[in-house]
Amino acid sequence: MKTIEPLRRFVQAVTRSVEKTDDEAVLLESIRPLLQSLIADDAWLPVSCAQAHPQFYRQYLLHCDPLERFSVVSFVWGIGQKTPIHDHKVWGLVGVLRGAELCQSYAPDHRDVMHPVGKPHRLERGQIEAVSPRLGDVHTVANAMSAQPSISIHVYGANIGAVKRHVYLPASDSQNDAGNLRKDFISGYSAPWVPNLWDRSQ
Repeated sequence: MKTIEPLRRFVQAVTRSVEKTDDEAVLLESIRPLLQSLIADDAWLPVSCAQAHPQFYRQYLLHCDPLERFSVVSFVWGIGQKTPIHDHKVWGLVGVLRGAELCQSYAPDHRDVMHPVGKPHRLERGQIEAVSPRLGDVHTVANAMSAQPSISIHVYGANIGAVKRHVYLPASDSQNDAGNLRKDFISGYSAPWVPNLWDRSQ
């Protein structure tokens, strides 16, 4: 029977981790195996948090720590969907639950124009990638599947939907808009509710 218990256990374990330390490197190391276990099976994800939109990728909040020390989000990528170049401003771990994703890292030149770093890399189901200002914080993400949605589970070191972040113009557009290379944004979430982790009646 489908149960949300794996997500509840994950939230409890991450809460214990953030209670012990706020050291980014330690948290990434301790949370990675927890996320690996969570994405090993996708049966726990509520159907309502796995719905693709025909035009836009979706960002469903699964849990936010009461003190906003971390949040857990499911990202759903429809066919052909892709993010703009963006940053995160906090640490994060991204684990692919269904399908696959194409990720392209970026870095600024001396004029703060963003350029690709290396080639796009593909994250398959079960693989995890870390992001942070320390490790590399700017990228794009696209659905790598041509005929189905992809879903990844993200853990961030803040309430990510409330963090002021940035989207960036690619280098090819920067000469046309040199005075506006980046724009502030706050992503919010794609639904006004979160799954109920605490109903144990099932």
